[in-house]
Amino acid sequence: MGFPSQRLRRLRKNDNMRRLVRETGLSAGDFIQPLFVVEGGGVRREISSIAGNYHLSVDMLVEEARELSGLGIPAVLLFGIPEGKDDSAAGAYAPDGIVQRAVQAIKKAVPGMVVITDVCLCEHTTHGHCGIIRNGYLANDPTTQIIARIALSHVEAGADIVAPAAMMDGQIRAIRTTLEEHGHHEAAIMAYAAKYASKLYDPFFKHGTQSPVAFGDKRSHQMDFANSREAMREIELDIEEGADIVMVKPALFYLDVVYQARQRFDTPLAVYNVSGEYAMVQAAAEAGRLDFQAVMQEALVSCKRAGADVIISYYAKEAARLLNRPAYSWHSARPLPEFQSDAPALDGNARGVSSMDVKVGS
Repeated sequence: MGFPSQRLRRLRKNDNMRRLVRETGLSAGDFIQPLFVVEGGGVRREISSIAGNYHLSVDMLVEEARELSGLGIPAVLLFGIPEGKDDSAAGAYAPDGIVQRAVQAIKKAVPGMVVITDVCLCEHTTHGHCGIIRNGYLANDPTTQIIARIALSHVEAGADIVAPAAMMDGQIRAIRTTLEEHGHHEAAIMAYAAKYASKLYDPFFKHGTQSPVAFGDKRSHQMDFANSREAMREIELDIEEGADIVMVKPALFYLDVVYQARQRFDTPLAVYNVSGEYAMVQAAAEAGRLDFQAVMQEALVSCKRAGADVIISYYAKEAARLLNRPAYSWHSARPLPEFQSDAPALDGNARGVSSMDVKVGS
């Protein structure tokens, strides 16, 4: 039975009708905000290629965590930028390292905030690679030993979740075994399970963590972007080894992989809406080509629609602000409010954010 008995536009005729039957919703509770912590005091320095995100000293990081908590964002993902580096990444597992101090400070000031730490060597090595280099090749097993040591140091500092990012074979098993041996049975692991070798990370490495590779690339350990079946194998192995949450990274260019993972696995699924994806929208908005807020909404909803439970995104704080506007009564089961499509042009601020208001239904 088709037209005219079936007229699908009947349920699209006004905002409240569309909201009533909308299939996918967002809330601030879906988000993890990435944060970059640096040495020093009173530091709040905007990252040029990821505008609206900052290098923060520990004291300013605490203030940011308080604000995020107030917006309803439940978790942060910490990246540490140390002052000193070496070929063995020894500073990554130092008890007084930058990440360890950041974890302690946040848990003391905002104890309810879920603190997730990125576990990798790249920010701490002079060459910017994710592990120990031997004869020009990233050595897997020696690297996993260090990764497990880093993860243990983060958990001992108070981290709730550790997120190993190096894509080493066996890294989840190494971490889980080490945590169990030291009595940290409740510490969770969020695996960068299907992490692709992508140029969409460039703003992050060049300006975020300031750790671009000195030579070569990361294609010997990160996934070939042409493969999706391999991603299912990676995810399955990480779950078997003890991962509590699995991740697909990047997000928007890989929603087919997200969908496949959601259909196949019941483990909580995260996506990382990475710096390059964010920067492209930002640049287009600044040029007057796109509406920043409207495209942000579409991007985040697409991640949920594909099957993600959790979204790591540089949009998180701004999206949460919109979701918490006093004019709109938000409930977790309800969708993100629509924005006026006939709104005035960009208001000329530095980020190209539209001046349009949230449309409010009765």
